[in-house]
Amino acid sequence: MKSISSLITLIAVLAPVGSLAAQGSSPLPPPTAPIENLVTPEKAVLGKILFWEEQMSSDNTMACGTCHIPAAGFADPREQAHPGYDGLLNTADDYVTTPGIIRSTADGKYSPDPVFGLKEQGTRRRSPDIFGAMYSPTAFWDGRAGDEFIDPVTGLVSIAYGGSLESQIAGPPVSTAEMAHEGRDWTMITAKIAESKPLCLATDLPPDVAQAIAQYPTYPDLFEHVYGDPAVTAERIIFAIATYERTLVPDDTPYFRWFMGQTNAMTPDQITGHDQFMTNALCITCHQPPVFTQPEFFNLGLRDWQEDPGRMDVTGLYQDRGKFKSPSLLNSGLRPRYMHNGEHTDLWPGGVGQLYMDGGGPVTDNLDALLVPLNTVPGIEMDKIMDFVGNALTDPRVANETYPFDRPTLYSERYPAGSNEYGHATPASPGGELPRLLAKEPPITGSASFRVGLDNAPPNANSRLLLSVAPLYGAVRRGVALFADPRQARDYYVMTSDDGNGRGYATVLLPIPDDPNLIGSRFFAQWVIEEPSSAQNLLASGGAWFQIRN
Repeated sequence: MKSISSLITLIAVLAPVGSLAAQGSSPLPPPTAPIENLVTPEKAVLGKILFWEEQMSSDNTMACGTCHIPAAGFADPREQAHPGYDGLLNTADDYVTTPGIIRSTADGKYSPDPVFGLKEQGTRRRSPDIFGAMYSPTAFWDGRAGDEFIDPVTGLVSIAYGGSLESQIAGPPVSTAEMAHEGRDWTMITAKIAESKPLCLATDLPPDVAQAIAQYPTYPDLFEHVYGDPAVTAERIIFAIATYERTLVPDDTPYFRWFMGQTNAMTPDQITGHDQFMTNALCITCHQPPVFTQPEFFNLGLRDWQEDPGRMDVTGLYQDRGKFKSPSLLNSGLRPRYMHNGEHTDLWPGGVGQLYMDGGGPVTDNLDALLVPLNTVPGIEMDKIMDFVGNALTDPRVANETYPFDRPTLYSERYPAGSNEYGHATPASPGGELPRLLAKEPPITGSASFRVGLDNAPPNANSRLLLSVAPLYGAVRRGVALFADPRQARDYYVMTSDDGNGRGYATVLLPIPDDPNLIGSRFFAQWVIEEPSSAQNLLASGGAWFQIRN
């Protein structure tokens, strides 16, 4: 922890008349790459492709970039209610987190989660920004990704020092809440990527990405271009993604331009906010320029530590209870929520600024001693401090998603969950439970894992999945509204399982032939379920349409 005298020295170094500004050097250099994974332009483009590749997930719905959108400050604009420590929604310990994938077994079948059922699981914490990971010896809110990177397949040390970014990247693709079915490992991921057509689900490819894929149309081709041979390995995937991230340097903020001598780059209020940030507010203690973070961990008193032990999960030390990594403030004004649990939606008024005005949250156990209530410090103008944080630290290229922060449009953005559904469910009786069709995944030629699921049906019931080349729009047959034409359908029969709470569910796996003639064709799906208590012994889900991709 820095003393006041060392802080004054640091402030002097960071003044806009300092030596760096005089030399014309950027105050925010590129992150230091480990010697085992040096940056090359070709590797960075491959990493960019992989970072935005939804086929990295087991169900083709999640890319690394899904949770790290540039225009959201490289955080996640999506939200998921999490029931918190007690496992119950709509109670005091609920918080807002990042949505992941629907839980699945190792064979690809849907499997209800004890908390989220067959809805998208909520991750334990909000997606952090990427900048803190790029410039830090640890990554994740609790710092569990460390400097030494171990190849997840070979178990050997690939990077001895400086590999926290690589360590972080290795986690989400095998997390059963974020991107993976149960039992998924990096051997499975590499096999899938090697057989996948690069970014076949995405549109609006950036020029550098489009050019690379046009010249090297398969992943083995791309890997051979970058690494010298076509082997697709876990280490190479992770190294490429880390390399891409290390090229994302947001050094064109108003603050950095002001630092370099452009005196009008910040407004007078932002300059005042900057001065207070650096001096009497002492924000600099935890958010040190130029990245506006530091590798230490702090307890801000947001929640009881037993809800989430934070850093203590990693170190096992009781004194680390409730501590979390200090995030980077670069581009924080773009983020929809703040803190590891999404507790705040604003910087000011209220929100984060008020937290610091109050000297932290309501929980005083292990509250960091640095948290002096700023409402007791003379001269604090929190509106100006947060103007500096929220606006002067934002790179317009990040906000506008222009190079090098440009990106493709993801399939999941064009077709959010439910957007391909139509019609309505037919319950067993008026006001009864409505069976729910699970139809989120994109069908890709050659896919062995495409599936259609059923939720909220009677348990242990005979069910029938209709897959039709033609839709219907509510024609009533035997008391149910049909949205897939049974006269032009292939039927799949399965008995629903019991989720343990009286709800039935089912999955049908539908391998799609690797036939280019199928590309662009549509088909339609609907579930019909036997239910003796209904008037016609049947109930049904709504319908969904699918278009086969390549």
